[in-house]
Amino acid sequence: MSFGVSSKRLKLSTFKLNALLSMAQAISSDMKTEDLLERFRIILNNDLEIDRVAFYKFEKTWELILATNCSADLTNQIDVERDLSSITDIAFISSSHERTLHAFDAVIPVVQNNAPLAYVLIADTKEEAKGVSATIKHLNFVQTLSIIIFVAIENLRLFHKTLEQEAMKKELELASQMQNLLVPDNDSIPQTKEVKIHAFYHPHSEVGGDFYDVIELGKDEVGFCIADVSGKGMAAALLMSNFQANLRALFTHDITLTGLVEKLNERIMSTAKGERFITIFIGRYNRTRRQLEYVNAGHNPPVLYSMASNHISLLNEGCVGLGMVEDIPFISVGSIRISEKSKLLCYTDGLVEYINNNKVELSTKIIEQNLSNNDPISKNVQDIFKARKDKEQFEGFGIFDDISMLGFEFS
Repeated sequence: MSFGVSSKRLKLSTFKLNALLSMAQAISSDMKTEDLLERFRIILNNDLEIDRVAFYKFEKTWELILATNCSADLTNQIDVERDLSSITDIAFISSSHERTLHAFDAVIPVVQNNAPLAYVLIADTKEEAKGVSATIKHLNFVQTLSIIIFVAIENLRLFHKTLEQEAMKKELELASQMQNLLVPDNDSIPQTKEVKIHAFYHPHSEVGGDFYDVIELGKDEVGFCIADVSGKGMAAALLMSNFQANLRALFTHDITLTGLVEKLNERIMSTAKGERFITIFIGRYNRTRRQLEYVNAGHNPPVLYSMASNHISLLNEGCVGLGMVEDIPFISVGSIRISEKSKLLCYTDGLVEYINNNKVELSTKIIEQNLSNNDPISKNVQDIFKARKDKEQFEGFGIFDDISMLGFEFS
């Protein structure tokens, strides 16, 4: 072996080692994917004289992330599933391969757990008078470099995905904190000797679509509402926050429930554009007249328990949910005189809906069983939720939605 050949090989080996070290440094410096691919291209095209490269990477679908000296007609004809999926090791393109691959010399797969995750197709298109093709000379090195590049790009993708998830998590935590501020706790709910009120809120995820509120309308009157937005997540929480602001602005002593429901429906239609709706139970109670008026707009009917007569009734009078239609055709206002000591429980559907054998079942038994006694409403609310949790733990009826309760005890 001549000194010149040995020197040339040493120089090439040194170049390859330096190229790998340079790529490792680029990766550790958090270089962007586009910059990593450009370095990869320069090494292959300029340094190794492999001038045709097509790099396909799989994420959700196969994507061409690098192409040099490849026409769009050429790459558009390549179907990775059809043309490359059977290749699991370095392969030279032969006449037996799909005709669209004949523009390349070799295919280098990147495989993990027997599943191909990337393919690098390379070719030396220059006509050389003699000597071994650059594709063949540098094949193993290109394979090593391809694996390094793929792992680096994938790590970058996962890193940025983690950052996005963390950012979203922080946003959800902030939204959850803000939403909790909007939902009144028991210390801020107005109480009188004639009416004791106890609320409960259990969001299924960071942010929910449930809401309740209690508003003093005057010396002898209190207004209240419990609501549930269709859907879940941030969009539902934002719509509910908007609804609360409108409710607080519109619910006054002199507005009728019919007028209030119509105005709320207008605001929701304007905000949600018909893409979401809200079911609500809204009412007002006059302590002097002992009169309860309410509208049930597509919501789960609250349970009214009359203690002396041991009678249970459901409050159904109302209309369709808000945001379903532009003009609600008919609103029925329910009116009940609370003539004896009674308890009322308003709730959202997460309390009474169960998943059983992949089917959704609805039952109000735990409400009726735990409300039909002489215990205070605060204890009833806690017992009802405990019974619901027991169903989840011992009977497998999972909680898959927010749970809210608003309980009243009328003396």
